[in-house]
Amino acid sequence: MDRIAEFKYFQAQTTPFPLAIDVQRAEGSYIFDTRGKAYLDMVAGVSAVNIGHSHPRVVEAIKSQLDQYMHVMVYGEFAQEIPLKLCKLLEVITPPNLTTTYLTNSGTEAIEGAIKLAKRHTARYKLISAKNAYHGSTHGALSLMGNEKMRRNYYPLLPAVDTIVFNDIDSLSVIDQDTAAVVLETIQGSAGFVEPTIEFMQALRARCNEAGALLILDEIQPGFGRTGAWFAFEHYGISPDILVIGKALGAGMPVGAFMAHHSVMQSLTHDPMLGHITTFGGNAVVAAGCLAHLKVLHDTNLMNKALEKEQHIRQRLAHHSLIRQINGKGLMLALILDKTISVPQLVNACLEKGVIFFNLLFQSQALRISPPLTISIEEIDKAIDVLLSVLDQYDLTN
Repeated sequence: MDRIAEFKYFQAQTTPFPLAIDVQRAEGSYIFDTRGKAYLDMVAGVSAVNIGHSHPRVVEAIKSQLDQYMHVMVYGEFAQEIPLKLCKLLEVITPPNLTTTYLTNSGTEAIEGAIKLAKRHTARYKLISAKNAYHGSTHGALSLMGNEKMRRNYYPLLPAVDTIVFNDIDSLSVIDQDTAAVVLETIQGSAGFVEPTIEFMQALRARCNEAGALLILDEIQPGFGRTGAWFAFEHYGISPDILVIGKALGAGMPVGAFMAHHSVMQSLTHDPMLGHITTFGGNAVVAAGCLAHLKVLHDTNLMNKALEKEQHIRQRLAHHSLIRQINGKGLMLALILDKTISVPQLVNACLEKGVIFFNLLFQSQALRISPPLTISIEEIDKAIDVLLSVLDQYDLTN
C-alpha cells in the first residue's frame, strides 16, 4: 500500500471522499505534500489555524514549555503558570461577567461541559438550540444539532431539547421557566455562515433574562478575530452567561474551553464534586500555544484587517453569475453557489490547481472561505483567480 491507501485503511474515515493530501509540512498560508506541491490553504483547518501554519511565536512557546514539562496531573488539581496566564488573559478580553475558564480538549467537550454547568447551576432540565445548529458530534452536542439526518441513527439522545429558528423573534416564546439554557452559534456555521440580526440577538438576551435561563454562545468558529473582533457577539451589543470557545484558540493545538462567572463555575465543585472531569484539559503545552496566539492577535492589526480582506473578497466575487450570495463576516465567508454546481467537484478541481477550499455540513451549495487571518491580499487574489477560472469552466459547460 502507498501512504494514502494506508491512511484510508488504518485511520478511521468520516466521509467516503477525503481530500487525501499526503502532507509533508505546513507554513504560513501553505500546506506542502510529499511531492513538494504547495497548496494555498483557504480553510485553515476549518477556522482553527488562525494565524497561519507553524507561526514562529507559537512554535517557540510550545518548544519552551516542552523543555519544562508536558502533562503533570488531571485538570483542576495543580497550579501551572502557563495555563493560569491563559485563563487570566481570557478574562481580560471577555466581558466582566466571564471571569473563570474551564479548559478542555475540544470544542464539543466544551459544549458538553457548558450544558452540564447550565443544568447544575439553574437546577432546570430543558435546553434550547436552533434549527440547523451544529455544536459538535458527541451525544450531548448531537442532541442540540438542528439537523435530523445527522441525528436519527443515534437515538435516544437527550430529552427535553426544544428548537428556535434563527432570526425569528416569535420562536423565542419556547424559552420558559423550565429552560436551563439556550445554546446558540453567534454565526451559524454548518447552515451556511448565517448571521443573526441585532434585533434577534437582543431579543434573545432579553427573553433569557426574563425567563431566568442562561445564554450559552458558541464562538468555536467565529471567535478570536475572524469576524473583526475578539468575538462575534461583540457586534450585537450583548454578552453570554456562558461562552464556549475552541478551534482558533489553539492556533493549531487541540483545545476548547467554556467560561462563566466564578460563582456559576463553582457549581461544578460540589453536589457532586468533579462535576466535569478531563485528564488533558489545561495541558501546559497546548496552553503555551494558545497564549502565544492571543499575544500575536493583541500585538497586531490582524483582526481589523480581517474586515478589509472580507471586502476585497466580496468585490472580487460579487458579480459572478454562478455565485448567488455571500454569507458571513470577516474571514468567515460562505459562497452560496448555483444549483448546477457540485460543490465537492468544485473543491476537487481547485485542489488540483493547488488551492484548498471546503464545503459546509448542512448547506450543500455552500463553499467555505476561512483562510488564516495572516493571509495576504496577493494570496487571496491567487486563490480567487483559481476559483473564478473553475467557475468559468462551469459557465462554458452549462
